[in-house]
Amino acid sequence: MADPSPIDIQKALGGMDYPASKEDLVKHAKDKGADDTVLETLGNLPDREFDSPTDVNKEASK
Repeated sequence: MADPSPIDIQKALGGMDYPASKEDLVKHAKDKGADDTVLETLGNLPDREFDSPTDVNKEASK
């Protein structure tokens, strides 16, 4: 399965308030109807607080 683009991730996280936990990110993306690749990528992030959309994308691209 291909990794989602940073744009896809940010579309799923639009309107998210930061800082946010991994669980908050996954819940927000699910509520916005994100596809399975985005949800899987967010679910695989480290269990920590994320300070910004850039922080999420940086970690997701590792």
